[in-house]
Order: sequence, then C-alpha cells, then structure tokens
Amino acid sequence: MEIKDAIFITSNSDIKKCPPPNKPEYAFIGRSNVGKSSLINRLTNKKALAKISGKPGKTRLINHFLINKEWYLVDLPGYGYAEVPKKERLKWEQMIKRYILQRENLYCLFVLIDARHEAQKVDLDFMEWLGISQIPFSIIFTKIDKLNPAELETNLRNYEEKLFETWETLPVYFVTSAETGEGSKELLGYIEKLNTVSE
Repeated sequence: MEIKDAIFITSNSDIKKCPPPNKPEYAFIGRSNVGKSSLINRLTNKKALAKISGKPGKTRLINHFLINKEWYLVDLPGYGYAEVPKKERLKWEQMIKRYILQRENLYCLFVLIDARHEAQKVDLDFMEWLGISQIPFSIIFTKIDKLNPAELETNLRNYEEKLFETWETLPVYFVTSAETGEGSKELLGYIEKLNTVSE
C-alpha cells in the first residue's frame, strides 16, 4: 500500500465526537517519546502531519487522519511518564481507555515500543490489559536505526522471552525506523491486508 492522501480530520477528547465509525480505524499508542509522531509522518510521507516534540506528553487529544479516503489513522496520547499533573494524566488515561474499549471500528491498536530498551512494566501491563479486554493489537518496535543488527536481535529475543512469561502466542510485531523508513512497507501491507479481510 502507498499512502497518497492523508488529511487531518479532527482532534478531541470525547469519543462521541470522533468521526462516524464507517471506516476501518488503526490507532497508534505508546509511552511518551517513543517516536510515534515521527513514525506516523514517515508512513504518510508528510513531515508535519503529526506534531513532533522532544518534550513528553505533546499529544493530548485523539487525533484522526483520513488515509486515501479509505481508513482512519488515529494518533493517541502516550501513556506512562509525562510532565503533567497527576489529575490530568488520569483524565488522559480514562479518555484513552474509553476510546479503546468503545470504538467499534478499531481494527487494530499498534503499541509502539522503543527497541533500544528492555521490556518495561508499564508496556507489559498495558498489553496484558488489552489481552484481557480482547482488543486486537500488534507491536511496533521503533528506533531500530539506533542499534546494530546484533543488538537489535538480542533485544527482540529478550522481549519475546519476557512476553512468553504471560502470553501463549506472541502478537504480530514489526521493526521500524522513522529515520530510514525500514518496516514501513511491511506495516502498511499489514493494514492493507486487514482492510481487505474486512470487506
């Protein structure tokens, strides 16, 4: 799949104000500063579609983008650390959970993980909650350009071992770099496949 058209539709904190659920939807989420906005911009070939910031917690709303007039890409606020008051952080978490649990046209939630780090409890707990809630999700490992092939292989193997402690089978995962574009073709191909299955 090639993204030829990516249009910002709306930002909001209320699931009732999201676009009509009449198209497949794919949401991206991860800990703050995992490289989510950079990856979205790489996938869509638009440098400023999603706002990039070195400061954690930049994305604070549910952002919908219409892709090729066929499906929605959704940029969700990050979870975990962010330099915001606890009260506001809890409000974000409730907003995210309502969206994930209630959005009927959410075909897949992509959980972004920084490939440079060992498995983090906050990510593992979040994915376990998705499993319990029966939410379809896949993992996207980001920033693989920061590692050499041997380091990447070691980190992925360690992550797999950690997941197998609680999962019988592993979710589909992708290895990506917003810097080089690696993994973008495979990721978009997967979305295209899911769209085809749904028709």
